[in-house]
Amino acid sequence: MGDLFLLAISCILINNILLAQYLGNCPFLGTSKKMETAVGMAMAVIFVIVMAGVATWLINTFVLIKFDLEYLQTVAFILVIASLVQFVEMFLKKSIPALYAGLGIFLPLITTNCAVMGVCLINVQKEYNFLQALVASFSYAIGYGLALILFASVRERILLARVPRPLQDTSIGLVTAGILSLAFYAFKGMV
Repeated sequence: MGDLFLLAISCILINNILLAQYLGNCPFLGTSKKMETAVGMAMAVIFVIVMAGVATWLINTFVLIKFDLEYLQTVAFILVIASLVQFVEMFLKKSIPALYAGLGIFLPLITTNCAVMGVCLINVQKEYNFLQALVASFSYAIGYGLALILFASVRERILLARVPRPLQDTSIGLVTAGILSLAFYAFKGMV
């Protein structure tokens, strides 16, 4: 149980998929201007990463490895991720149209979000068992959501500040992301 807790802490804080490995920064920068949009994107990404991590682990373990088809790993993983994103998109369009409209183009971009694919590949590369893959997927997703929500709160605060013209909008966002990344880097000393 202690190993799973350390794995979770490592995935959330130390090896944060977004701030330490810098995967999935397009939706990170694009949906972090408003807190509501950031929270919605975080929830969508959490669902997709957890489901994709579990589904790809099962497919890899019981289909690809069993039938010696590991070379189809990338194609299989992309199909699983694309299917899950379609499901999330249909659900949001029907249930929460305001969030669906707020996420705009960034919702379908979850399909190509390298953070989702990265988590799936990390689970396979590190040869996690099912429980470890589940904990790692959930923890990476929580870490992504945490970073996105923290970044959105900082960006909302920056909108109230006077920022020099050359640093406005994306530039100050990248500087802020770098500082936030350094803050998460401080957790490296924990383990």
